[in-house]
Amino acid sequence: QVQLAESGGGLVQPGGSLRLSCTYSGSIFSLNAMGWYRQAPGKQRELVATLTGSGFTNYVDSVKGRFTISRDNSKNTVYLQMNSLKPEDTAVYYCNIKTRLWDAWGQGTLVTVSS
Repeated sequence: QVQLAESGGGLVQPGGSLRLSCTYSGSIFSLNAMGWYRQAPGKQRELVATLTGSGFTNYVDSVKGRFTISRDNSKNTVYLQMNSLKPEDTAVYYCNIKTRLWDAWGQGTLVTVSS
């Protein structure tokens, strides 16, 4: 099974930007989707963005127009570009890859939006 490792989290002021990276080991076959989820303190984990094997993207309404999910196959990396960050974006962000055969998660990276 593929291993995932997120990076790029940190502390940023409201209105700022961060780019999260999720690097995966090995090859992926029969991809369903790659995605980013987040879990804020005291809340359930929610889906933030997905990128299907066909290249379609989908976003939760609260991040539309601000976040962009993308993939660089040459680097085995999935990105989440986050712009115009708000305090309510504060959460641990998790990378997920779903294939027809397995479902893998990263360990999470903390994003804190605060002045």
